[in-house]
Amino acid sequence: MLNLLRLTDGSNYYWWTRAGFSDDYVVWFFVFSSFLFGSCLGSFLNVCIWRMPLGESIVTAPSHCPKCGTPIRWFDNIPVVSYLALRGRCRSCKAPISPRYVIVEALTGILFALLLFKVGATQQPPFTLLLYFTMTLLCITTIWIDFEHRLIPDATTYPAILFGLAASAAFPSVWGVSNHLLSGAYALISGAAAGGALALFAIVGRAVSGREVLGWGDVKFVTAAGILLGLPGACFAVLAGSLLGSLYGVFRAFRSRRKLSRVTVPLGPFLAFGCFAWMFAGEKLLRWYLGFFPNFES
Repeated sequence: MLNLLRLTDGSNYYWWTRAGFSDDYVVWFFVFSSFLFGSCLGSFLNVCIWRMPLGESIVTAPSHCPKCGTPIRWFDNIPVVSYLALRGRCRSCKAPISPRYVIVEALTGILFALLLFKVGATQQPPFTLLLYFTMTLLCITTIWIDFEHRLIPDATTYPAILFGLAASAAFPSVWGVSNHLLSGAYALISGAAAGGALALFAIVGRAVSGREVLGWGDVKFVTAAGILLGLPGACFAVLAGSLLGSLYGVFRAFRSRRKLSRVTVPLGPFLAFGCFAWMFAGEKLLRWYLGFFPNFES
């Protein structure tokens, strides 16, 4: 029963050595390469975080300084390095550049490197990285955009949903099966179940309270989490996110001396934190929980 809940077929995935990564230097080379890859994608995430809430194109318009509008040249657009070299200022107008840019780039790179190491060290199927990397990109954009704009754009959730379904069908080993159709169906059912349950909660909550209790962006985010992390991962993200969000709401109410009912809290960022916790420690969390039910684990 435990193997079923872990969503593996019980096999060992020693893909570090299978892929020729027996030398520690080779392993660290790939971990560092993952950091570089992640930081480059983090640079693109900065474009999404800035432009999507404003309705601007993330493809056609070249990168430019938001203050003076000067196009950013390639050597000033190198992730992390350019920001540090320019000391956080535009080369043209010398206006300060938000530290968010270097934080997002470095954070994405670090998370990619840690996930590569974690998936390899814990013998998960290597293609799990495709799902985890996609979830990471969605989580980072959600944290920044939802905190600032109370919005989770469809342009972030829909691509994640479609990619997760395609990757699950193409690489069934990520769900511990060999049948492509079964793997894709599992991802679809997981996403539909997670998103459907949250949608039902949103509808009932509005009917009872007479106001919005949950945004539809949160529903789509959880749908993507169900597809990319499986139903257990999505459920954990909802539980952990709800708990963290509630604690944050109580803190804000106490600090502002307002009634808790008048405090609005974006749920998306806290759902994202729950997803990160699951990606890095999901199996341990599941084992800890099942420890309370010895008969169920056997």
